[in-house]
Amino acid sequence: MILIIDFGAQYNQLIARRVRECHVYCQIEPPDIDMETLRSLRPEGIILSGGPSSIYEKNSPKIDRAIFELNIPVLGICYGMQYMVDALGGTVKQAPKREYGFAELDIKKPAQLFDNVDKKIQCWMSHGDSIKKLPPGFSTTAATKNTPIAAMVQPKKNLYGLQFHPEVEHTPQGRKIIRNFIFNVCRCRRSWTMKTFARDAELQIREQVKNKKVILGLSGGVDSSVTAALIHNAIGNHLTCIFVDNGLMRKNEAEKLKITLKRHLKINIRFVSAKARFLKELKGVTDPERKRKIIGRIFMEVFEAEAGKIKGAEFLAQGTLYPDVIESISAFGGPTSVIKSHHNVGGLPVKMKLRLVEPLKYLFKDEVRQLGKQLGLPDELIWRQPFPGPGLAIRIIGEITRPRLTVLREVDDLLLDEIKKAGYYKKLWQSFAVLLPLKSVGVMGDARTYENIVAIRAVTSKDAMTADWAKLPHKFLAKISSRIINEVRGVNRVVYDISSKPPSTIEWE
Repeated sequence: MILIIDFGAQYNQLIARRVRECHVYCQIEPPDIDMETLRSLRPEGIILSGGPSSIYEKNSPKIDRAIFELNIPVLGICYGMQYMVDALGGTVKQAPKREYGFAELDIKKPAQLFDNVDKKIQCWMSHGDSIKKLPPGFSTTAATKNTPIAAMVQPKKNLYGLQFHPEVEHTPQGRKIIRNFIFNVCRCRRSWTMKTFARDAELQIREQVKNKKVILGLSGGVDSSVTAALIHNAIGNHLTCIFVDNGLMRKNEAEKLKITLKRHLKINIRFVSAKARFLKELKGVTDPERKRKIIGRIFMEVFEAEAGKIKGAEFLAQGTLYPDVIESISAFGGPTSVIKSHHNVGGLPVKMKLRLVEPLKYLFKDEVRQLGKQLGLPDELIWRQPFPGPGLAIRIIGEITRPRLTVLREVDDLLLDEIKKAGYYKKLWQSFAVLLPLKSVGVMGDARTYENIVAIRAVTSKDAMTADWAKLPHKFLAKISSRIINEVRGVNRVVYDISSKPPSTIEWE
């Protein structure tokens, strides 16, 4: 396995992805990890991530310098490289010219990291500090026009540093560099697959839970479905799932999911309807965070009441994924900003006095789908597009009412019908409609109309950390617009969202 030390970089998840693409397990830990714990993990290699801090700032993150005396190969990236230099006696100072964006890297000296890599490559820089003096025993292996020490090596101790980011797409040969570290330097084997993950996860679940009972809030999405299947494989009937119908789902979705879940997941499932309660407490609420908090609170209360009927339940299972943790709060207290709260991250187990089981916490969505396939789940569950926990409440901008829910459900149903018929459903990360709190003037049947505006959102992505708007054909978009305006009463204008993430988020609220 490869251990990744999180110095607060926005690209941490990409480093993890690049390692896992090589079928090598990796684990992310905070810089305050103690050496005894680190040794117990028995990593073949360590990667020190980048981060937003300057090494000479008072509270900049640091890891125990003993890490460099463990005879374990270490690769420092950006801030990680600067920390290595500072810790081992080199000098880091503010650069005369900051370097952000593309740069040409000139590889000056052969090194294992650069095996089968071109002598001049494009790389992605993002730093305001530079290395002025290398520690004893180190030598420079690459440079750019503005950064004389862009890569370094200490061959006797297998210590490497890169000022640029090999993990991002903007460094086209970056994957090759990371592979060289994993296989040429660390001598790892390609042994981590979803089959081995499932085996290890089931073992960990059994060790954690023992003979106690586990409850899980099942939504019918791929995350909760895969979590349910994995835990059921581990502990069988000690798992009970609870499906809460909040009245904020798509057209006929609750009924369809009930049939699908019962047919494919031979698990104890309890279905609870709480539509009226959710809508009553959401009346008049327009702020998106208030919506999320209210929905989370009511869900907790309904879920808790039903869970209370299950005697002996001591654990709560959640289908939390790594992007959920990153967006809600930095996984290890780093500087990542809170973008929006997630319904399945924090709070619930504390109030319910249950211990958490989160077997997918460090997996990405595509890995969860691979795991679902490994567990034998059907495509209709595995390839279901992500659907937010708060449901249509955050796709209705403004107040949530029954009439507005009806309009959005009809639009959404029609949109997905066209997306699926055209063969785009599996190609898109998400595709959905948003009902705006605006009306516009239109003309229908020679008469003036003043009705709702609907926005269509379709994005492509690998893991939801970044996303690009889908370049759907204009003719296809025109067909969708025409059907919505003609078939859904109360809508006279359709717009298409062409913003990417970042700077926008995928959902509107």
